[in-house]
Amino acid sequence: MPGTLQEPHVMNKAFWLAILAYLLPTFPLGYFWHLVIFADRYHQLAMYREDVIIPLGLASMMIQALLFAWAYPRLIGDRAASWRSGALGFGLFFGLLAWSFAVLPVAAKYRMSSVLDFMVLETLFTILQFAVVSPLVALAYRASGSAAPHSVPA
Repeated sequence: MPGTLQEPHVMNKAFWLAILAYLLPTFPLGYFWHLVIFADRYHQLAMYREDVIIPLGLASMMIQALLFAWAYPRLIGDRAASWRSGALGFGLFFGLLAWSFAVLPVAAKYRMSSVLDFMVLETLFTILQFAVVSPLVALAYRASGSAAPHSVPA
């Protein structure tokens, strides 16, 4: 059935490599950015809880990894002439999408000492995150030769 997780191209090696390509760098990047390197800046924003719930953040990243790995061949597919153009397309599309979910609504709804500081920090994080994961996800699909979805017989 097209569009389901049972399609052969969804559960192939590239799919799992793309999940790892997103998840493995995203968790340490997020942890060190938010809780180590810029911990004082985020503390000054007065918006985060003292005892962050890391498993919830990891669960969010796992869901993102699954959905991004599933969507890559459908949105980028064979339209990408090279892994570089695939990485650029992935980074622009999903980076902008992530920014629109994680930065704009949080800045609009949550109390913080400086909306501008929050937006700068999170925008820079999103750029760094997608600069790292986008080429890795594109390479995961290139390495297996399955950037485009395989056709499913009717």
